[in-house]
Amino acid sequence: MTDSGLQDVPAVRRPHVEPGKLFIGGQWCEANAKGRRDVVDPSTGKVVTTVAEADAADVDAAVTAGRGAAGPWARMSGRERARVLHRVADIVRRRADELVAVESLDVGKPVSLCRAVDVATTAEIYEYYSGLAQTIQGATRQIPIPSHAYTSREPLGVVGAITPFNFPLILSSAKIAPALAAGNAVVHKPAEDTPLSALLMAEILAEAGVPDGVLNVVTGGGAEAGEALLRHPGIDKIAFTGSTEIGRHAARTAGEALKPVTMELGGNAAQIVFEDADLDKAIGSVIKGFVFNTGQFCMGGPRLLVHRSLYDTVLEILAGAVAGVPVGDPFDPATVVGPMAAERHLAKVERYVALAREQGGRIVTGGKRLELDGGYYYRPTIIAGLDDGSRVVQEEIFGPVLTVQPFGTEDEAVELANGTPYGLAAGLQTTDLARAHRVAARLEAGIVWVNDWAMLDPAIPFGGVKQSGYGREYGPEALESYTKVKSVVIAL
Repeated sequence: MTDSGLQDVPAVRRPHVEPGKLFIGGQWCEANAKGRRDVVDPSTGKVVTTVAEADAADVDAAVTAGRGAAGPWARMSGRERARVLHRVADIVRRRADELVAVESLDVGKPVSLCRAVDVATTAEIYEYYSGLAQTIQGATRQIPIPSHAYTSREPLGVVGAITPFNFPLILSSAKIAPALAAGNAVVHKPAEDTPLSALLMAEILAEAGVPDGVLNVVTGGGAEAGEALLRHPGIDKIAFTGSTEIGRHAARTAGEALKPVTMELGGNAAQIVFEDADLDKAIGSVIKGFVFNTGQFCMGGPRLLVHRSLYDTVLEILAGAVAGVPVGDPFDPATVVGPMAAERHLAKVERYVALAREQGGRIVTGGKRLELDGGYYYRPTIIAGLDDGSRVVQEEIFGPVLTVQPFGTEDEAVELANGTPYGLAAGLQTTDLARAHRVAARLEAGIVWVNDWAMLDPAIPFGGVKQSGYGREYGPEALESYTKVKSVVIAL
């Protein structure tokens, strides 16, 4: 995710959004039961539009459309699919203003962040996989049997993509682009709170020439549409990003039918600041690690581990710097931290901060709502004085909250960093290259950052270990996960 270009961005106004329909077989249609779901602007708490509420019948129609389209799409050459995906990237860039406005309205994401990160990365994802679409191939194998033996990689068929509320554009594109590059069709169920950019992307993919039925979008709740997608016998793979709790259920359900799954789940990453760190760089990285996207980032860094010799100094610097982070209207280009995406997410953060107080935690800064326009705002918060067994340290808060703990030795830092059930990301600040390699090798995480945070690119795979899931997004590794290997052995 690019983090440059946050200055001098063009002004973006709140858009008027028409009520959304389902996108099935290349057509916009109402839901089977005619149900509607409200879409709320988290910066005001007001309903801005509605979208169709899909049920099992709608999911079945989408899967049927996908199965009908998957074969012809798979038989296209990789080069032909690449041309289509590259056009998607071009259109995303051309329609960037629309995407920024819709995503910011829906998620509460600051427009500056949305343009430089979410929209820019979405274009890069489709561009990257347009290149990889031309590289899918098998290999010949030399074996002692008198035969000609080779492998081929084939698409799986129809992929069910279930995506979360925090990065709708990026995390849906990270599934849809490699799935399409490999020759699959997709049924996408976006988060119930943030469905708008998924519908706009369906329009963009159709404009780019993705054939009818290759991408289908069903909006609605997880209990109905999501469950129907998980259980549908016509789905060949589930690609899921969300909480660990729901991920367990999704994996169990898919496992009953022995379907392959990719699970990118919760995180609770530690940022380690060693005594030799460059403090100016470290402080900036730490702040980015926990306020980025209002803390609604599964690879965020909500746990700060600081060497005892720097502990008081770092707390003092952080308190002053974080208090000055601009919080407010996501459509103000100066805003860095917007609202939480929904009222229930705000309430969850409040419960954890209250628990921290009960457990003897000291609120260094923040610790309360920001009352603004009826929106779901929470001030960036730093908490000190909690022990490692605290639920506030151990569990995923998913908001702009940072806990700070001291450590004495490198071994202690690694033990604390690895001391939660999660393993999605981790990071460290040091000027000692040997230490960087040594500690990175010991951290239990799918991705480790050194001397910065959230350095992501479509070529670099990410994903979890432990309760943060399995499988990888991004990179050629993701593309491979949307294919199956066939071996052919011809007797000579």
